[in-house]
Amino acid sequence: MAIVKLTPSCKDYLWGGSRLRTDFGVQSSLDPLAEAWVLSCHPDGPSYLPDGSTLADYVAAHPGCLGTDCEKFEQFPILTKFIDAKNNLSIQVHPSNEYALKNEHQYGKTEMWYVLDCEPGAFLYYGFDHEVSKEEFAERIKNNTLTEVLNAAPVHKGDCFFIPSGTLHAICKGIVVAEVQQNSNVTYRVYDYGRVGADGKPRALHVEKALDVTLRTPPVKHDFGGHLARCEYFTVDAKNGDFDGVADEKSFVSLLITDGAGELTCGGETVPVKKGESYFLPANSGAYTVKGQCQTLVTVV
Repeated sequence: MAIVKLTPSCKDYLWGGSRLRTDFGVQSSLDPLAEAWVLSCHPDGPSYLPDGSTLADYVAAHPGCLGTDCEKFEQFPILTKFIDAKNNLSIQVHPSNEYALKNEHQYGKTEMWYVLDCEPGAFLYYGFDHEVSKEEFAERIKNNTLTEVLNAAPVHKGDCFFIPSGTLHAICKGIVVAEVQQNSNVTYRVYDYGRVGADGKPRALHVEKALDVTLRTPPVKHDFGGHLARCEYFTVDAKNGDFDGVADEKSFVSLLITDGAGELTCGGETVPVKKGESYFLPANSGAYTVKGQCQTLVTVV
């Protein structure tokens, strides 16, 4: 099997909306529908094959399907999501591997966001607008003035943001993104607009840990050599219309259809593809082709 179609696990976080269902065809009864984990081996939200088994089951049953570049990782290296922020997400930060392994017993998180759609005037928080001291950071969290010193970045469809671990960030209301991240579910919230969870209590903050790990500086520019994003865990490209690629011995290929429709051919098999669908091509599947009026997010390790 050279083409593996995946079905996501979904999340109903309180800031979500309905666009993943209405615009991206995600099948879920959750309301709100905040996230769809479209490529995941994480136990908190696995992706599923058509027969009901998980992607993790498939990987375990097919040694080598991740490719030689994944051999250095103890676990499946990445997690890809659709995120619909009808309302603001909490202002948060993710720790480095070193800190997360020591304190949370899982890996840290570097991630990237690719903006699929947004309302006019939408923005997100991405680092600070100037360097601040740890003391000022702590004081602003305490007195609810943190947003005054954050870098509020306007967003447009097609924008990409690379977020190394330690970067304070938040997707704000009216934005839909595809997120490619390290395979981790560690988040430290520092500010949550005073919201309460389903239990009627304020959602937990993780201020002390955030103070430990946050880079209190403006974001730095990155040169990814023509790619949308690139780091030791993932290389991501956006393709428009027809293109060819190869799933070689080095890495599996993740294909996420972010708009339109077309067809995918690999290993003598051709399948129709459309907006919102996620496909996994095992390493060594060989040449593949995507044809049609579609947009595709391509991720390899």
